[in-house]
Amino acid sequence: MPENQNTEWKETWRDEYLKWICGFANTKGGTLFIGKNDTGKVVGISNAKKLLEDIPNKTRDVLGVIVDVNLYQTTNGDYLEIIVEEYPYPVNYKGQYHYRSGSTKQELKGAALDKFMLRKKGKKWDGVPILNVSVSDLDNDTLDFFRKRALKSKRIEDSILTDTNEQLIDNLQLKENDYLKRASILLFHPKPENFVSGAYIKIGFFETDTQLMYQDEIHGNLFHQIETTIELLFTKYIKAIISYEGIHRIETYEYPKDAIREALLNAISHKDYSYGVPIQISVYKDKIMIWNEGHLPDNWTAEKLTQKHSSKPYNPDIANAFFRSGYIESWGRGTIKIIEKCVETGLPSPKYTYEGSDFWVEFRKDIYHKEYLQTLDLNDRQIKAVLFTKENGKITNSDYQKLNDVGKTTATEELAELVKIELLTLSGIGRGAKYELS
Repeated sequence: MPENQNTEWKETWRDEYLKWICGFANTKGGTLFIGKNDTGKVVGISNAKKLLEDIPNKTRDVLGVIVDVNLYQTTNGDYLEIIVEEYPYPVNYKGQYHYRSGSTKQELKGAALDKFMLRKKGKKWDGVPILNVSVSDLDNDTLDFFRKRALKSKRIEDSILTDTNEQLIDNLQLKENDYLKRASILLFHPKPENFVSGAYIKIGFFETDTQLMYQDEIHGNLFHQIETTIELLFTKYIKAIISYEGIHRIETYEYPKDAIREALLNAISHKDYSYGVPIQISVYKDKIMIWNEGHLPDNWTAEKLTQKHSSKPYNPDIANAFFRSGYIESWGRGTIKIIEKCVETGLPSPKYTYEGSDFWVEFRKDIYHKEYLQTLDLNDRQIKAVLFTKENGKITNSDYQKLNDVGKTTATEELAELVKIELLTLSGIGRGAKYELS
């Protein structure tokens, strides 16, 4: 069995291995074996009985933790098993805080240490109190905006209309004793960036990954950011297809507004604000990518977001305010709703990507329509063939010839070009070959 999150092997004992025990105690616990090599083979230790007494004493005196140490005797030699439980409070080795990540030990510093200490204390980043700011410093217009939305959503008592700002903040649990929490600053302060670096949103329109055509930045509190960002996206960055029903003008946007709004709310609610980096929205001709610094719950993957799951907001105080105002649901359905809205409007399902602390949601446009295809330097025959494939599910070389009154060679060459630019994919060979939408 290889080394993993909960297992570590060492050939001999050295006192610095107390750091590894510290790391196990600060995560999910684990087992440290003394007398095994890197492959897990027993190599034996000569002083096993002495260590059987020394190690428990050292872990108690240096780390303040109790471990179980077991001696095993084999034909290849003696080895020790040190069993470490997870501790509910932070454990340090001479002032250093170590942490087990995968099969490695890391020393926690800076923002990572801050988050670890908060988690061990049962707190979240947005629940930390802020000094030297009071309810009177918050923005009255935003507080009134929240009242109207919350009343309309029916997720708060009618008395909210007559409550003072102080009472409203108390009822939303956005204070700790006499101090406002970080969440209240982000939600209601006119200039939250005075307290939290990078608490804003950037939008850019890209011709290519390296060619930025124009951009905007949205500052202010989170309610202002939500409303302004959605307005900018759907007036400046996302096109609407105009049609008419009788004399009535109908605007159909390239992406469903509800899905984009939900993705934006998710990015804001689950962002890790301790990194000081803004949410970034990259708009292309054929896709929109929304990025935020964030972390999924332990053992979650991006795939889990496409299935029914529990609600575990990274910033629960911010999420609660959004829920009370009717912006979000509380049952973990946001990511599924985004998928459903896209599918309802004929778009591909959005793609969720999570790597390290990078979280992306990518919306892809329905590129299989005449207006978009005409921008790709295709000839009329190829456009006609793509639309035929969209309607019929597939096209063959023979279909292409009949549709466009061309020979086999021309059909083969022009279909190959459509495959090369990834509009179509080819499957099968010979007479069984067919082309489908990528």
